[in-house]
This record gives sequence, structure tokens and C-alpha cells, in this order.
Amino acid sequence: MSRPDRERFLAEPRVGVLSVTDSRGGDRAPLTVPVWYGYEPGGEVVVQTGRQTIKAQLLRAAGRFSLCVQDEGRPYRYVSVEGPITAIGDPVGAAVREGLARRYLDDAEEARGYLAATADQLTDDIVFRMRPQHWRSADFSAFAADFAEAGAGEGPGTP
Repeated sequence: MSRPDRERFLAEPRVGVLSVTDSRGGDRAPLTVPVWYGYEPGGEVVVQTGRQTIKAQLLRAAGRFSLCVQDEGRPYRYVSVEGPITAIGDPVGAAVREGLARRYLDDAEEARGYLAATADQLTDDIVFRMRPQHWRSADFSAFAADFAEAGAGEGPGTP
């Protein structure tokens, strides 16, 4: 994907999968969890989580994380970003929290209800900001078009 395409893709409201190094020892793989996130083209990735969670502890320790988002419909596409944590907002700001709720809950009444029901997050949650440093992306639409075109010439009796 081109840079503008991958930034637009990342800016769309998708559930992301956050991965962070698990430094608790032993033979642990990275912690990988689905998250709501915020992103505007050219900006930082914003992730909110509970202050006392394992995820928050590992993010603080690692100082960086990766986020992968995908389109599960055909043709498949994904964008993955990785970079350093640039800021930690403690506690989460009301505007950030409201922005994330409205991003994922496009019905205004549903967003208001969610914000009211989870008001404790204003004191219990923190926000991590990450500057995308490394990007990986794929858009399989060109491959799908080539595949379809190659198959279009084949009919009954074609070897």
C-alpha cells in the first residue's frame, strides 16, 4: 500500500491487535490482545487501558509496541505499525476517552450510554501514545485481480 493508503486504512475504525514484549521471564511469547485504538493520518496511535493491567505494565517496561489491523473481507488487507511510546496520559483524558467511544460506537446514544456506564475509566485508565516508526502493509486486491483474470480464460475442457 502507498503511505496515504495505509494511513487512511489505519485511521478507519477497526479493532487492532496490540503486541508487546512480555518481560516476565520464562518462555513467554509477546502479549497479544485486541484493542480499540485511535489514529489520524500523520499522527500517533492512541491506546487506552487500565492502569493496573498486565498490558499497561508490559507497555511501560517495553517502551514500544506494535499494532496490526486487518480487513477480513476479500481481498484481504492489513496494516501493521511498530514504534516507541512517546507519552503516557495518566489518567485518561475525557476527550480521548470520548473520542475512542464515538469512533467505535457510531450511534450517539449508544456512545453516551457506554461513556456513562464506564465513567470509572476516567480515573482507572491511562493512555499510551505511540509514534509509528516501522510500517508493514499488504493489499491483496492486485493479486486477487490477477488470479481472477488468469482463471477467466479457463473453461470446460481447458487443460
